[in-house]
Amino acid sequence: MIVDGAILDADGSRPGYVRLRHGRIVEVGQRGTASDHGRERRLRGIVVPAPVNGHTHLADSVSVREPPAVSLAELVRPPDGYKFTLLRRTSDGEKRRAMTRALRGMRRDGVAATIDFREEGLPGVRLLRGAARAAGVRAVVLGRPLRRPIDRAELDALLAESDGVGLSSAREESAETRAAVARACRAKRKLYALHASEERRESPRDYLSPRPDLVVHLSCASEGDLEQVRDDGVVVAVCPRSNALFGRRPDLATMERLGVRLVLGTDNGMLRPPTVWQELEFAYLASRLARRPVSASYLARAAFVEPWRLLGTPSEARIEVGGSTHPLALRLPPDDPPYQLVSRGSGAAVIRTGSWVAGRDGR
Repeated sequence: MIVDGAILDADGSRPGYVRLRHGRIVEVGQRGTASDHGRERRLRGIVVPAPVNGHTHLADSVSVREPPAVSLAELVRPPDGYKFTLLRRTSDGEKRRAMTRALRGMRRDGVAATIDFREEGLPGVRLLRGAARAAGVRAVVLGRPLRRPIDRAELDALLAESDGVGLSSAREESAETRAAVARACRAKRKLYALHASEERRESPRDYLSPRPDLVVHLSCASEGDLEQVRDDGVVVAVCPRSNALFGRRPDLATMERLGVRLVLGTDNGMLRPPTVWQELEFAYLASRLARRPVSASYLARAAFVEPWRLLGTPSEARIEVGGSTHPLALRLPPDDPPYQLVSRGSGAAVIRTGSWVAGRDGR
């Protein structure tokens, strides 16, 4: 199959064509120059690295009803917020099935991987691993140990089966807990992440010490806070739809101006479906509504490029022959690719190649 139109990857956007065979890139060239090989299928569109959902809580998908109109803390704060009460009351089988459904929806959207904060200790990690195997999407599982103070044996067992740790926040975890978790993650080359400045501003001295690989939200961060995050080389996951539900908004325009490394997430599964395409469009429109416009290019990088860098596989953000990327082809106008992806991208636009499978190696 030949997709003739445009390419967007780590090198930016450009006109071009990509020849795909069995879900792999076998040829890349200038737009309009591809020669047909017999009766080869030829389409007009855009080819990108498959997107990554930069922040989810998929187990929350056990409930799709409208959540109660309560504060953010009452809804999601451990251990007695609405969400944690819901998880305790739900069987493991129901949670696994809910996560599998959410992951299969991501696969239909063309998503290759998701970075999930998986509460409930080692059993929670194992539930998500099982759901991911059934769905065929890579789950980057950031578990959360149950015991406080930290039990080193529990933490080691969790890290043996997870991709790292995702803590609640510096406000809710002691300095000793954060230091112990970060040390263990560094020793095993796993990711250390936490939420920060979501409900109210927090001092970067707290959530950047010890230095995390990823901080989530920063919807209440100041420009000075964002400068410190950038200077420390920390990646930020923003979830604009989730923040909007509680009257907050990440300052994407300032993040772009400062050069903050950004990924885009959909957050709690009980609040909305985990579709990156809706998140991209909302982020773009909300920034215009606030008269703080962010570029489509910055948002596109947050979905298709920066997550692969965060995961230590930057080659997966390049469209090239023989590369390791999961190429995704979309039936979209090739003019101004970042804007098309942000404003018109959807699961319906994904071109099925017959053998392409998101996250096909199941990692």
